Amino acid sequence: MPQNPTLEIEQSLWKQGLLRIAGVDEAGLGCLAGPIVAATVLLPVHCEMIAGVRDSKLLSASQRERLFDIVKSNAIAIGVGIATVREIEQINVLRASYLAMQRALSRVAPYDHALIDGRPIRQTDLGSHTAIIDGDATCYAIASASIIAKVRRDRFMRRLAQRYPGYGWEKNAGYGTKQHLAAIQSLGITPYHRKTYAPVQKVIQQFELNLEA
Repeated sequence: MPQNPTLEIEQSLWKQGLLRIAGVDEAGLGCLAGPIVAATVLLPVHCEMIAGVRDSKLLSASQRERLFDIVKSNAIAIGVGIATVREIEQINVLRASYLAMQRALSRVAPYDHALIDGRPIRQTDLGSHTAIIDGDATCYAIASASIIAKVRRDRFMRRLAQRYPGYGWEKNAGYGTKQHLAAIQSLGITPYHRKTYAPVQKVIQQFELNLEA
């Protein structure tokens, strides 16, 4: 059974006098195309949980859209940070995700402590923070951020899909679905494809071999 997030960690920090608690999560880490989008949600002190808020992966698109507006209206502040495809290719996807998180956090500063989804982070200065594995499933602040990040990224990919039709980005958000992989083969790659990712590299190499033939 999927876990429901709680405010246990946030309440512990509030009791210590750390009042400006920010939840942080990202969307798009495993996509073949598009940027990484990170979001930060700064919670009101001793807030009540919004019914239905949980890991965005467990929600339908319509549920995420509905909760997006509620989370946004209940938060003290919302911050969104993006790492571009070029940055993903230059510094690797993990470091790019930290960069997006850093940018998201800068938009809600000052904060007393950040709760971040994932493993401990050493490469980037994110200030006072705790990294929580599967935090989007267990921690309310992170679950809230996961909804903001996912909805903002999905909206961006839907707009890109109008400029680059045929890849199914309006549905797959840039993930490597069968339709997306087939479209890469038939339509080629776009400026928004991550050329360092194996399925995209494969198409580039095939194209280069065809030129040499």
